[in-house]
Amino acid sequence: MEFPDLGEHCSERTCKQLDFLPLKCDACGEIFCKDHIAYSRHRCSSAYKKDVQVPVCPLCDIPIPVKKGETADVVVGAHMDKGCRPDSARQKEKIFTNKCFRPGCRKKEMMKLVCDQCRRNFCLQHRHPLDHECPGQSRSVSKAGRSPLCLVQ
Repeated sequence: MEFPDLGEHCSERTCKQLDFLPLKCDACGEIFCKDHIAYSRHRCSSAYKKDVQVPVCPLCDIPIPVKKGETADVVVGAHMDKGCRPDSARQKEKIFTNKCFRPGCRKKEMMKLVCDQCRRNFCLQHRHPLDHECPGQSRSVSKAGRSPLCLVQ
């Protein structure tokens, strides 16, 4: 049994393939097969409406807006001439600022990991009281280890 009304033909002049899962171009609205759906493959006349790229300044890594009809090279060049601050001149915000208090450890973490007992900051490896030889309590135990001790005493 045939289905004569199923699928559509590709709008590309050289293809005209009957496709059972046709794709509609979001720029020009014509129907294409999977091989010709890309704007460049069917020479879409409306591609400029959808295929928008924002250039990034190579010196400061800031996206530069380009208006319709302007050339990206000219706009980026004007940005660089006008007031572009190179990457080295900009103050970069440090992310890993929380230094581990364990002697000999030089690791820094993004978030503070404060010990409940001694109130000092540690890295992920030394965050538990048993791992940094916590001076905050005479008997160093983690929170998980406290619950059985409370039942015994």
